[in-house]
Amino acid sequence: MKEVMILTGAGQIGMAIARRMGYGMKIVIGDKRVENAERIADTMNKAGFNATPVKIDLASRSDILALIDAARQYGEIKYLINAAGVSPSQASVETILKVDLYGTAVLLEEVGKVIKPGGAGVTISSQSGHRLHALGEEADRMLACTPSEELLRLDILRPQNICDTLYAYQLAKRCNVKRVMAEAVKWGKRGARINSISPGIIVTPLALDEFNGPRGDFYKNMFAQCPAGRPGTADEVANVAELLMNDKGAFITGADFLIDGGATAAYFYGTPKPPVF
Repeated sequence: MKEVMILTGAGQIGMAIARRMGYGMKIVIGDKRVENAERIADTMNKAGFNATPVKIDLASRSDILALIDAARQYGEIKYLINAAGVSPSQASVETILKVDLYGTAVLLEEVGKVIKPGGAGVTISSQSGHRLHALGEEADRMLACTPSEELLRLDILRPQNICDTLYAYQLAKRCNVKRVMAEAVKWGKRGARINSISPGIIVTPLALDEFNGPRGDFYKNMFAQCPAGRPGTADEVANVAELLMNDKGAFITGADFLIDGGATAAYFYGTPKPPVF
């Protein structure tokens, strides 16, 4: 029996983290498009890893439970990397809430019940959650602590109270951070840790599509104006994840790490450019 890593979301960020932490382990890769999971598994296996693809819809509790059961066939689950999700330009309000918000809540909850002592997890949130206005203590507590099956019945999350997909995405990512804080208490009782990472614009195939899409100028301007002056890479996110998941991060749990090249700082406190006459 091996120690096991679960990776949900077969993309560049998830793979970069898995390559840092998955050596010597069984890696179970889940994605709604099984061909994506197969492609990432094949790439990793050709680099000496031991990966198996699985089809999973993060919006489905039964799929999540099946993924966990499949992973436990190989041994104890030591690591979780949740990099699954949809973007505001990809999906409806309802789908964003079901996948990014509800699905993440269920995944953290269910893996937390079986995570190996000494284990760790990271879930990929977004800088978008940091741009949302303060919701207040009561709303934050509801996002953090409401039973997962009741989350989508909260007034704050009813589609008629959400103006567009970007706001839905921001709410989902704010919820991710709050759920991580609440779940860290539960994971800690098993001697395990869970944290979140909120990346800014990271160069991936999806991001390249966004750059060339209708919101392309917005994204290009965002990273051009940030202190770093560029988008980030999946390996830079993996640098942070590696710290959070290994023993050097043993005192870090229930935290969120914003890694956006200073884009959020510029959004709130940057100096606007003077108008051109």
